[in-house]
Parts: sequence; C-alpha cells; structure tokens
Amino acid sequence: MKMFQCSLGLLCLMFTVNSAIAKKLTEANVENCEVCVKFLGRFIDQLDSDSDVDRGSQKVVEKEFMKFCKHAKKDDNRFCYYIGGTDDAATSTLGAMSKPVSWGVPADKICMKLYRLDEQICDLKYDKEIDLSAVDFKKLKVKDLKNILSGWEEQCRGCTEKSDFIRRIEELMPIHAPDSAAKREEL
Repeated sequence: MKMFQCSLGLLCLMFTVNSAIAKKLTEANVENCEVCVKFLGRFIDQLDSDSDVDRGSQKVVEKEFMKFCKHAKKDDNRFCYYIGGTDDAATSTLGAMSKPVSWGVPADKICMKLYRLDEQICDLKYDKEIDLSAVDFKKLKVKDLKNILSGWEEQCRGCTEKSDFIRRIEELMPIHAPDSAAKREEL
C-alpha cells in the first residue's frame, strides 16, 4: 500500500511539473503561431483570388496546397513538411487543414486545430527581416550575410572573408533589392 501511495504521489508531481513547463496555447495568432497563421492566410487568400479553384472540395484544396508548398522556402517549407505538404514528408495531416479550409474556417482557427495535433507547428518563427537600406553590413554576422544571399537564391563562391560576402551583397543589391540600393546610395 505504501508503494502505491509513493507511486501515485510521484505521478502527481510529474504531471504538475509537466503542466507547468509545457506552454499550452488557448488560441493561435500571429504572435504565438506566426508561420502557420501567415502561411495559411496567404494560401487561403490565393485560393479566394483564383476563381478556377473549387474551394469547397477537400481534395482540390489538398492538391492546391501541395502546389503552393512547392514554392515555399525556409520556415514555410518546414511548415509544409510538418503537415504533409511536401513530397518528402513522413506524415500527413493535410486532412486536418484541408477540411476546415474547404468550409471557410479562418487560418488562426485551423492553426489551433493543427497545434492540438502537433505542438511543433506553432514553434516555427520567421527570421527577423533586415532593413537593407539602413543596416551596416560590417556589424552583421557572416551567418546573416549568408542568409541574405540565400534569400535571394544567390551564392558567394570562393568567399572566405566577411568582406567578400559584403562585396557580393552590394553587387547584387540593385538586382534583388533596388529600393534599398537606391536609399543606400542617397546616404
């Protein structure tokens, strides 16, 4: 009997600690489930703007989502992977997303449903945007400089020093960020 009480007490203690540590969302929004809400919002807006798509069909929504995910990068691609929108995804919870989308449910409500199935959905966050017109490239880390180039789908072959990456970004800025390049030249 004493062993049972000890086990029960230990179980209660573990449950209490687990509940205190785990962050449980009561609602999904842009602040706490950023990638899901924004990406699904863009997807739903695209479905609404395309008059050829039958949004009421779950299969059509899934097919369109797979197409939408083909062009996703970084965190958006990771979100697609988590819910089964990529070809290499191990699991698929597309039905949990496509059914509510076909019914016209808003993105934040769908994300809350997806969060209940897989909590890591709301752990995804976008990288902070760097204001290219005002930033001092010399103060950025090499990792940030590489991220700028990868966002432009460019590389810096043979770059070994930070100055090489900065030079490459400054070369490509008029092509990929012309507004920022023009503002930098004004300064």
